[in-house]
Amino acid sequence: MDTRIYVCTHKKYNEISDPLYHSLHVGKAISDDLGYPGDDTGENISAKNKSYCELTGIYWLWKNISCDIIGICHYRRFFTIEKEPVNAEFIEDILCQKSYDIILPTCSSSPYASNYEHYKNKHVIKDFDATRDVILEKYPDYVKAFDLMAHTNLASLGNMIITRKEIFDDYCSWLFDILSEVEKRTDITEYDDFQKRIYGYLSERLLRVYIYMHPYKVYEVPVTQTTG
Repeated sequence: MDTRIYVCTHKKYNEISDPLYHSLHVGKAISDDLGYPGDDTGENISAKNKSYCELTGIYWLWKNISCDIIGICHYRRFFTIEKEPVNAEFIEDILCQKSYDIILPTCSSSPYASNYEHYKNKHVIKDFDATRDVILEKYPDYVKAFDLMAHTNLASLGNMIITRKEIFDDYCSWLFDILSEVEKRTDITEYDDFQKRIYGYLSERLLRVYIYMHPYKVYEVPVTQTTG
């Protein structure tokens, strides 16, 4: 079985020797070469990395990579069991033998009363509202799930996921269709660098919307953050 985890990075890091892990230089089109394969070949949005964050890598994997099981983590955030990075045997046992569909980071809760309040306090709330408008227009069946996400305080942060490639592709098709429309309606020219990462922030919330709308069996795994 072809199982892979891609480590999204914009800097040099301590690579994992396990061949399961593949380094992916995100935003390579607008940065110095790190010596890793990048998200700037084939069909890509690499040049949008400052606003799309690790999503430029996720888009590239959607459009350019074929495999059975695919995972996304970061250069300093890894799925771990007893603080050791997960291996292919563990992943394939969960997704194949135990019949789970998706592996996500252990769910976290916002310090605010809801995800809506969290976004309102940390980001630009009109962008959150614009995303709901787009979903209402393009995917009206998802609005109740969006509102559920907005009014709870549970989150799956980091855009980290491990799943079968066909599920990953379906999720990406839905996600980028929404974000591309939000992008058309949003002017971020006056945003600072933190707020310009808008589509990365929105996608973290949208992942839960997608999960709510599908009868997928989800297995949660802790994430360990390294220094760097």
